[in-house]
Amino acid sequence: MILTDTHTHLYAEEFDQDRSEMIQRAINAGVSRFFIPAIDSTCTQAMYDLEQDFPENVFLMMGLHPTYVKDNYEAELAHVASELAKRKFYAIGEIGIDLYWDKTHLKEQQIAFRQQIQWAKQYKLPIVIHCREAFDEIFEILEEEKSPELFGIFHCFSGTYEQALQAISYNMLLGIGGVVTFKNGKIDQFLDRIDLRHIVLETDSPYLAPIPFRGKRNESSYVVNVAAKLAAIYNKSVAEIAQITTENSKRVFGI
Repeated sequence: MILTDTHTHLYAEEFDQDRSEMIQRAINAGVSRFFIPAIDSTCTQAMYDLEQDFPENVFLMMGLHPTYVKDNYEAELAHVASELAKRKFYAIGEIGIDLYWDKTHLKEQQIAFRQQIQWAKQYKLPIVIHCREAFDEIFEILEEEKSPELFGIFHCFSGTYEQALQAISYNMLLGIGGVVTFKNGKIDQFLDRIDLRHIVLETDSPYLAPIPFRGKRNESSYVVNVAAKLAAIYNKSVAEIAQITTENSKRVFGI
């Protein structure tokens, strides 16, 4: 059984004390594919170090996270462009719009999101979208940018059934993580109406740990808990969920 964590911040400082052991725990649990989103330029070297330590398991993205779009966003975007020109990545991410913490840089977030979508088309890469309290703003840009070349994953999807269908209409898979196990997560109430071919698994570790670890540090081995919840929702075995969602991840990331 091969499980894929399509979104995990393995380079985060929360793992500094036990990173290798934590990754090995995940591999022992069947989670052997880790897709690593970028945040900003400060994490780039740590991502490269991670790839060097686990070359068979770690696959890197490049991008500028919306909550890190500040007054220096043009310099950060220049860094993204420079790295994309140097080497292979498996996605542009995580990118998007986040209006939960601060709406000050909405215009700059929109500019950065659109620019990175265009790079994804240029390099024929998927995008990995971060959306928080910004579905309308993100859908507006996706509508303008939609094309056969635009595809990817709506990371940590936590919207409504209608928003799920809209995301899928833009060639996006839904990244499902710990939220699906929460009593107030709500997505478990309609997920069985979404075909499994539109679903990939993720943790977003070290954040958003699933039940029974909610409130604690998340880690990639907990993908198993997400898969178990989906198995119950879809009335399938965990092995079937693992197979289908890993195949979906191969389709979107090309590996």
